[in-house]
Amino acid sequence: MSAPLRLMAVHAHPDDESSKGAATMARYVAEGVDVLVCTLTGGERGSVLNPKMDRPEILANMTDVRREEMERAREILGVSQRFLGFVDSGLPEDESEPLPEGCFAVQELHVAAAPLVAAVREFRPHVMLTYDDDGGYPHPDHIMTNRVSVEAFEAAGDPDRYPDAGEPWQPLKLYYHMGFSKERFEALHEAMNTRGMGSPYADWISRWEDRPQKWPVTTKVPCSGHFETRDRALLAHATQVDPDGFWFVCPRELQMEIWPTEDYHLARSLVDTDLPENDLFTGIDGARPQACVVTDASAQASPACP
Repeated sequence: MSAPLRLMAVHAHPDDESSKGAATMARYVAEGVDVLVCTLTGGERGSVLNPKMDRPEILANMTDVRREEMERAREILGVSQRFLGFVDSGLPEDESEPLPEGCFAVQELHVAAAPLVAAVREFRPHVMLTYDDDGGYPHPDHIMTNRVSVEAFEAAGDPDRYPDAGEPWQPLKLYYHMGFSKERFEALHEAMNTRGMGSPYADWISRWEDRPQKWPVTTKVPCSGHFETRDRALLAHATQVDPDGFWFVCPRELQMEIWPTEDYHLARSLVDTDLPENDLFTGIDGARPQACVVTDASAQASPACP
């Protein structure tokens, strides 16, 4: 293709782009790919997770603070970014507790997806990244992010759907983030213990639900050379990321040695590709859309994926 390849990452809140797929995005930016992060909510109901930032003036201005943090992270990663205008749903302590009125997770699907469909048609990504249908973890905004991402992937190329959202454009591949796998944390755990560091992951691994991984990893993107950029982007979200906390307990050099990739599940593809992959754009250079391959067994038929 003569024009640059384009990658869209769809996330629920500011900071999600830095904790999921950040090194992948930084790698592709360095290779000349246009990368756009679409952030569906402003993170208004996020808690201050870094005790060093737990101050009244922060809590009183959470919306502005999180936008400022997002801007710093965006600059570090070298990506473009836009907020799509929905309000954070929060994470209820009790699943029976109703979600706040008007928040993102309670929107009807066509309402929640419309801004993303418009963004897809404007930016025209070849590849989209999002969460799996469990949201990566069961935050209502993450689950809704999966739903609207799948909807946008399948609807953006159909001129009869969302007719007011711009000229149709069909992305070619849709991936789910698979970075938080048991296999990855077991490998880091063993490596830290072998080197006498002690591992913080033992209790977490012991409580991991013993069942097959729902979405197998199909694609491992080598990007360890950009882990430092990922970490700086994470630290830009100072209200959400404690520099002395979970994200940094395993030395970066050990991560680069033991698990130098960020991992994905190919959920939709309109191009031929051989699995496993090591590049999100495998099969896309010079390609034209073909019959859609749906690797998500629960997917419903649609004009994009008949």
